[in-house]
Amino acid sequence: MTLPEAYRSQVQHIQESSKFQPHSGARIAAPFPGYTLITPSADEESQNSAFYAKLQAYQQELLQLPVNSDLIIPVPPASFHLTLADLIWDSAYRDAHEKNPEFEQQLRSCCVEIFRQYQQSMTRETNPIYWQVLGLIVMPRAVGVCLVPQDERCYEQIIQFRRTIYQNPKLIALGIEQHYHFTAHVTLGYFGEISPDLDRTNLSTMLSELNQQWLLNSPEFLIHRVELRKFDNMTHYHREPDWPSLDF
Repeated sequence: MTLPEAYRSQVQHIQESSKFQPHSGARIAAPFPGYTLITPSADEESQNSAFYAKLQAYQQELLQLPVNSDLIIPVPPASFHLTLADLIWDSAYRDAHEKNPEFEQQLRSCCVEIFRQYQQSMTRETNPIYWQVLGLIVMPRAVGVCLVPQDERCYEQIIQFRRTIYQNPKLIALGIEQHYHFTAHVTLGYFGEISPDLDRTNLSTMLSELNQQWLLNSPEFLIHRVELRKFDNMTHYHREPDWPSLDF
């Protein structure tokens, strides 16, 4: 996904993201509500502050590429995070919320139970879980950096956590299911207006060049905590102090 040929192929298929809509000459975040399990967002995270500072600088380089200024809509650097497990969003969330007034309370209770269960199943090792940047990744409607585990143990811990989530019968009963394989990434921006005369070959070359800086420099990201968070759109992830969280 971080090879030049992947960029050449991917930029042929990029599409405007519906998560940001034109409004009075700018693009603003469209309503897109739901719940997710993520690492603390950058503005509330001290242990990965150097990592996020690098990402913010990189996002600026991405935005300065000589393309239509509306092509990439940046997400606020304060909201940078790594998603460990998507739960429910958009129409599925609205339906669940409408049909079951207790949905949100039940979801939170489930997560409390799952986190407790996962913590009990964890071996008592205290080795930190490190993942690191592999490079730039182009998705159909977004662009970001993807992360890879430092070793097999770091991979297994996260995959086991995801299994605990998606195989939980109570969560499944709430309508939560796994939709995607895990591609660990931090989103930097979403695609906005894709001009008909966009030079896609040139764009893929620029992205490939921009990716070069990660080849000899793979900043580490410490996965030390996951939190249940609610979002109303793709710019802010909210939680209350008593909502469930898990320290790895």
